[in-house]
Amino acid sequence: MISDALTDGIRVRVRSAFVPGRSDPSRKFWFFVYQVTIINEGEQAATLKSRHWVIQDGTGHVEHVRGPGVVGEQPRLEPGAEHVYTSGCPLSTNIGSMKGSFEMHRDDGQIFEAQVAGFTLVDPSTIN
Repeated sequence: MISDALTDGIRVRVRSAFVPGRSDPSRKFWFFVYQVTIINEGEQAATLKSRHWVIQDGTGHVEHVRGPGVVGEQPRLEPGAEHVYTSGCPLSTNIGSMKGSFEMHRDDGQIFEAQVAGFTLVDPSTIN
């Protein structure tokens, strides 16, 4: 599944995939990975300071995950630059979704939330 959003010159693309080898459906454990690409399409540099993920499982349970940076980094993106990282998400259901935002800081003091469009986490072997 792929999502794509553009906010104030910052494009965020996410691609997700199910990982059968790290999942155990008999124990209600499904593991997904997602690769995030953040591209500065604007004219000013921006630094990613924090993240906010909204994760929903197949039962409708919602969890909010907030923290500094992404995978231990606070990347600075010059115009035209991109930052790519991969992370994972365990769920207790075979399907769910994620969306969120990254708090971005510009050199001129502007702070804004670069949106992450919603994307689906799904075990394709369980969809009829």
